[in-house]
Amino acid sequence: MKSKSPLSCAFAAAVFVVSINFCDARPHAHGVLENLRRFIHPSNTTANASSSAVSPCAQDSTSDIVPIFPTGTRIPVAGLDHANASIAAPSQQQGPQPRPESLELVLQDSRQMLHHDVHPIGQHHGSHHQHTRKPSKLTSTVVEASPSPTKTAAYAGIQLPRALLVPRQAQPVASNVNKQAYQSWVLQGYSDPPSPSSSSAVARSTTTSLCPENNGTVFRSSSGITYQTVCGINYDDNIHPFLLVGSFEACIQKCDAYNYDTHGVSCVAALFIPSRLHSEDDCYLKSSIAHSAVGAEPAVEGAVRYSVAQSAHLPVSRTSTSLLLSLSTASSISSSTSALWASTSSQPVPLVSGTVSPPGITYGNGNSVAIPKIGSSKLHGPSVNRPTSQYIQYDTAPGVHLAKSLLRAGVNGDLSTGYDVSPQTGVLEVNIYTQNTLAPLKNVPHISRDGGRGGYLNGQHIFMFCDTGSYSGTSSGQNGDFLDFVSSSVAVDVGMNALAGNPIYLQDGIGAWSDNVGRQRGFAPLTQGEQAYNLAMQGQGQRYAVWIESSLIPLDAETGIIYAPIIYDEVDLVTRAAHFTYTGNTLLTITAGGRGGPVAQRPVRKLFDQDEPEWGVAGGLRSWGPSGVGGKDGKVYLFGGVSGGMLMARVTPDAVSNRDAYEYWTGSSWSTIMPDASSKAIWIDGPIMDIDVYYSPRHQTFIAVYLTIYADSTFYYRYLKADHPIIPCYAPGGDTNSDYVENLLKYEWSDEQVLYKAKPGLAGAFIYAGGIHTRYFGSDDVVNGGTRLLISWTAPTGENPGSADSEYQIVTAEVNIA
Repeated sequence: MKSKSPLSCAFAAAVFVVSINFCDARPHAHGVLENLRRFIHPSNTTANASSSAVSPCAQDSTSDIVPIFPTGTRIPVAGLDHANASIAAPSQQQGPQPRPESLELVLQDSRQMLHHDVHPIGQHHGSHHQHTRKPSKLTSTVVEASPSPTKTAAYAGIQLPRALLVPRQAQPVASNVNKQAYQSWVLQGYSDPPSPSSSSAVARSTTTSLCPENNGTVFRSSSGITYQTVCGINYDDNIHPFLLVGSFEACIQKCDAYNYDTHGVSCVAALFIPSRLHSEDDCYLKSSIAHSAVGAEPAVEGAVRYSVAQSAHLPVSRTSTSLLLSLSTASSISSSTSALWASTSSQPVPLVSGTVSPPGITYGNGNSVAIPKIGSSKLHGPSVNRPTSQYIQYDTAPGVHLAKSLLRAGVNGDLSTGYDVSPQTGVLEVNIYTQNTLAPLKNVPHISRDGGRGGYLNGQHIFMFCDTGSYSGTSSGQNGDFLDFVSSSVAVDVGMNALAGNPIYLQDGIGAWSDNVGRQRGFAPLTQGEQAYNLAMQGQGQRYAVWIESSLIPLDAETGIIYAPIIYDEVDLVTRAAHFTYTGNTLLTITAGGRGGPVAQRPVRKLFDQDEPEWGVAGGLRSWGPSGVGGKDGKVYLFGGVSGGMLMARVTPDAVSNRDAYEYWTGSSWSTIMPDASSKAIWIDGPIMDIDVYYSPRHQTFIAVYLTIYADSTFYYRYLKADHPIIPCYAPGGDTNSDYVENLLKYEWSDEQVLYKAKPGLAGAFIYAGGIHTRYFGSDDVVNGGTRLLISWTAPTGENPGSADSEYQIVTAEVNIA
């Protein structure tokens, strides 16, 4: 059994445990529910009865049945603008429920699509017919099968009686619910969306003059994806079923939702037919624009993802930060929807990239690598927590009960590999089923976090943490009372304050809370076995944790991954000494952009074992292919920490959950045989603790930024001394047949130099959990050819975690690299 060498989060975890009185802590598991249902209230119904299937083709008459879906699933519903519908408390009447046949039901081992008959543009059919597509194999690979000793909840696609969905508080929430919301979205009173054939939909469709005036306009959708408008063009490659939505913007939302559901970019274009006012379909999603027909009849208003449009050389006329805003404001479809659009930001929303290399990248010139030079720096100070003040009032099913023989000290790997992911954990999404269950928190908690790495995903800068405690709000100089303790949490930067050199604001999502006093659900998933063990052993000093130890590795524009260590933590209750054992790691897939907050899923229980190199725990690097930044091609490189430096492994983006698909650098070639921890195939040496590596277009080489194990509160950097400028395959002049990240294995690194010397924390202790946050400064950011780099670290304060200063502070600074 291998004892883990010091992890960033482990440095202060023992102290944290003592400070919050670990014996009284109530550990939670963290993460989303793979394909178990979250919103199941504990009842006397047996497990078998709870999961009994009801026909998915049930008609509207079965009003006591509703479909249940995993967190993160966006359900396409005809006529419902679910991506931008205003969120609010329940009214006296039950909110609209979608027809079962309009929903996509996803199973872990197969997928069923219930959909309408499909009809090409120009044909009209007066009735709908349901039929079921045969299950098709999912693209993700599950490495380890789960015995699932006890099934306590139904799988995706199973419909459960509404009686099982009992909110904690039966009374309706006041219509004037608190308007503080995730990422500053204003949650307003919900009004039922009009049916697509209503007069409001007619007004919307007939009053909009999108085409031809806005042909070729580049704009950002409400989901943060960049599109380009096309007018009068039809594309042949359909995604079924066709939809009836009532507006151009709602059709784009369906395309974004489809890609969200499929965890990829399967929909590349959305075509809206304004003249289809009373038809059964007016929105057509397209998987390709390879086959087109110009001058399509009826008239088409279309939007093509910008990267695809550029690949097809579609001409750009202009960019717009307000195209959809102006369309929505002019619409009479729903006053609350217009208000939501108008309230999202008082400033124009900057364009962000979807699956294309971000605009404005500036590359260096010359025949050699430019040597980085450190310029000025600016300390921003500790971050400020701005939690949301609402939560989702749903209980989940009870967890499993472990046999007494399993409740013992020491690592038991079966608790990680032999159970499904716990339905009691993870960030909940605000969607069509949960939006009417929002309620105000009685206590907006004070948060004390340990660790902290991050990344950019789907237009958001996210920060992920290890051990996190919730406390009642501090007031009049008094410390808050302990509420809860989880081994991970997540927050999003709101306000982008670091642009002006100020401390950042971090906001926990609405879906982060487990109750109305501010206890957290946690972020990274635990299995039911790990969760049950933690609950049974609380007060005895043992627990399992899934920690976030590295920066996010992007898979594409909408999804990122983390290779998170599974830690067994054992505290001596007499001496309070903590011993952390690395038991292997798991893969987390991260999505962001939803109202509930970023969501982590755990597609495999354990990916790499404890006696293997710690693949990915220190992070990795995305090698983008010819399609550019945010695309699906290229490779994922991950670092394997060993004594003396880092090893390297890689895999294709579509196979990250399949350990058999990885290949490993031997020092001279790639091999499918995994080396052991004694391997000398080290690509960067040194006593490295936290590391990030990024490609710098300005210097046309790679730069590594890291902390060492020597606890000197210093960020160091080194650059790759290539004998020629390194140009990515997607960049102008790049070789589309080359993998530019492989250069890391061909050349030596420069000598270590100081990037930034951080001040010790208030307690005078060293900093740790240092990392970089790229793409923060737009075209001025180092990854876009600029000079500005945002860094962050954790600084211990020595204070009570319930105090205003917390036990740890997440601090940021800016460094200029010329």
